[in-house]
Formats: sequence, structure tokens, C-alpha cells
Amino acid sequence: MDIRHIDIDWTPELERPVLIAGFTGWNDAADAASVAVGALASSWEARRFGGFDGEEFFDFQTTRPQVKLVDGVTREIQWPENMLSATEPMLEAAGGRGAVLLTGPEPNFRWRAFSTAVVELAKALNVELVVTMGALLADVPHSRPVSVSANSQDASLVDSLGLSASRYEGPTGITGVLHRACADGGLPSVSFWASVPHYLPAVPSAPAALSLLDKLSGLLGMEVDTADLESTAETYQEQVSVAVSQDSDLSSYVRMLEDRFDSQADQGPRNLPSGEELAQELEGFLREHRREEE
Repeated sequence: MDIRHIDIDWTPELERPVLIAGFTGWNDAADAASVAVGALASSWEARRFGGFDGEEFFDFQTTRPQVKLVDGVTREIQWPENMLSATEPMLEAAGGRGAVLLTGPEPNFRWRAFSTAVVELAKALNVELVVTMGALLADVPHSRPVSVSANSQDASLVDSLGLSASRYEGPTGITGVLHRACADGGLPSVSFWASVPHYLPAVPSAPAALSLLDKLSGLLGMEVDTADLESTAETYQEQVSVAVSQDSDLSSYVRMLEDRFDSQADQGPRNLPSGEELAQELEGFLREHRREEE
């Protein structure tokens, strides 16, 4: 398999695969998306099979390489990379399908070329669905359930699964460009976005990562080992609550957010329902999509 800008070490052979992407940076408030995809890689024991040519997509003065010590002596340079990993051909925990995981920093350059390469890779591996995960800062309290919205640029997928067609206008990140490339290439795609408290931008949010995985699980009918993440989420809630309680101004502000959240709970962004019914609807959509391509 030869795809421009991607170095392939070995070619995975996957059954009805899904491609799941999460990028650090602008699309990843409180590290929620990257933590979620990292949990998938760990739970599913995904193996690296390739990566994008960093020289083509990164400004190393902005996204700098890291120097690491090996055995306390040798200095090794780790270059920024968008890494590709794959599960077993048919992973029972992933709903009986294979999965490709795309991780790494948001590229600095050539987003259209990058997205085109992702779509070409997906088609070469017979990927049926692309899912991206992201997180944004919002006026939400840490003490309430994390809201996750799901949208798609594929009109038929919106209708089939009851998703939202994104109404957002404004600056976008690599995920927005990637979804446009998927739509142009006839590749179904879904985007999940978690809302995290804007007053905690630098604190990795395990609760948001868990919520993203919960929605992904509902869509794909899959299983993920989240025991460690659940423990981290409990610690997050405890530590943040203690810190907030020690700041009277912040405490008042959080109470205001809580009151607003509670009063608008029934009017907030529609969450994608989880469960077997949704997974069955997705399978029906993908079967119909396959027939149309034959």
C-alpha cells in the first residue's frame, strides 16, 4: 500500500473497520479527546503500523521535538508525529470489527493534503466509518454530567441515526477539514464534541474522556476497559471541588453555572443516545452504504 505522505510499516487486514481520530491542540480542550483515544489504544492493544511524514505537516518551532534520555545516558529526539495504529482484524470488544486509530498533534501545515491522505488510507483499508473526537471550552460546571454532541456532514447519516447537522460557523480545526474531505470522498463520518469547563483549561478531564467513550460505545456497540479512567475521573472531581471551594468568587460562579445548567437541562444540546438500538441503526446504514457502492 503506497499513499503519499504516509510511511507504512505493515498493512493491517481488518474486518469492517472504523477509523477513530483524536488530535491534541486546538481540538482537544482539557486533553479529553486525546485521553479518550489513548484509552482505546490501551484497552484494545492497538499496534502501530505507520505514521505521517512530520516534515510535511509540522512547524518544529511551534510543535517542537522532544529530547529524551534512554538508560539515563543516550539522548534521543522524538519528533512530532501523527501515528496510525490498528487492532486485531476483528476485535470482539469493538463490536466485532477492526479499528484504525489516528493520534498526534494537530498538523501545522497542509491540512487539505493531510485530510486527503487520511481519506485515501481509509478507502485502501476498506474503512466503513470515520469518527473524530474533540473537546471545547464552554460555560459548563465541572459538577454536572459532561455534555457530548454528535454531528455529521453526511445528510443520510444524520437522518438514519438522528444526529445533528452542525450549525457552527467560524474558525475550524483539522477535524472540520477532515470531515469535509470525508464528505467529498463519499466516506461516512461522525464527530463527537465534549464540553469542558472553561475555568479548567489546563486540567486533563477524565470525565469528559469517559463521556466521549460512552457515546462512541453506543454508536459502535463496543467495549472499552475504562477502570483506570474512572478512578482518575473520581480523583478529578474531588480535587477540583476542593480547589473551587477555597475560592469564594469561583464558588459563586460555579453555583451560577450549576443553576443555569439545571434549568436548561431539557433544552441543552441533544446527546446521541447510547445502546443496542443505535448500534443496529448504524449497521443498517452501513449495509445500505455498501450496497450502493457495489
